[in-house]
Amino acid sequence: MAQSYWLVNSNRSEVRRFIKNRDNKDQFFKYMFVDYGKIVGVFGKEAPVMQRRTELKIDDAREEYKKLLSQGWRKTEPVWP
Repeated sequence: MAQSYWLVNSNRSEVRRFIKNRDNKDQFFKYMFVDYGKIVGVFGKEAPVMQRRTELKIDDAREEYKKLLSQGWRKTEPVWP
């Protein structure tokens, strides 16, 4: 399985997973999926509800990751199996 990078917002209501798209057909650019999830119940006890998935060029995904960290999001352990 591909390595994934996880962030959780400061009030623990949302998570984001960044994971490389291994099935990409583009010869020139690499892409990452960004999965958006909403936390229901107690964080860590139940898996978040996946709300949507976007696909970004890897450089754009890195920028979004850095932006979220600067806004107070924190790295976390995987929360989706």
